[in-house]
Amino acid sequence: MKIFFISLAVILVDQISKMIIKGFTIPFLKIFHVGMFQGESIPVLGNFFRITFIENPGMAFGFDPGFNMKLWLSIFSLIASLGLAIYLYFIREKNFTLRLSIALILGGAIGNLIDRMFYGVFYGYAPLFYGKVVDFLDFDFFKFSLFGKIFDRWPIFNFADASVTIGVLILIIFYRGAEKESKDNPDDIPSESNSTEQNENNA
Repeated sequence: MKIFFISLAVILVDQISKMIIKGFTIPFLKIFHVGMFQGESIPVLGNFFRITFIENPGMAFGFDPGFNMKLWLSIFSLIASLGLAIYLYFIREKNFTLRLSIALILGGAIGNLIDRMFYGVFYGYAPLFYGKVVDFLDFDFFKFSLFGKIFDRWPIFNFADASVTIGVLILIIFYRGAEKESKDNPDDIPSESNSTEQNENNA
């Protein structure tokens, strides 16, 4: 199914960008990329957009569910990703917009799942399923409060987060559009006269 290539593209972009930010080593190829240190910030568009490297300990907006809950969060993410992949297969004949939204959500979910599952082992700081998510896209925003925290910038995120958000927005717009189209198209609803005529013919 070609739609899965969209999920794969999201995963590749997400993981490559994270490794460039965090750094990586491939000894047998003699590749050593240092990356950024945590908290380092590089201005791209002045103060409006910066590359700022942080590691998210758990859920969105830096919320830490605790060491014991991280395992369940990773397992839940794994099950949810498998569920989305199966669902995407079953809707392979449906509208492209619907499939696109699910593919974007799936790609983003797997992108962050890889961090949680493998980064702790790969970078040597935590066991399997206990890794931290790499975030680095840092945008200025108006001051607001969320989950009891006050932000003067948008919470730092990554390409996987952006993919999930875009997928959800497309999904919402898709269903609203489909509902509106159904209401605006009375031909899809059989009229009383047509129903009566059909019943007489059947008689």
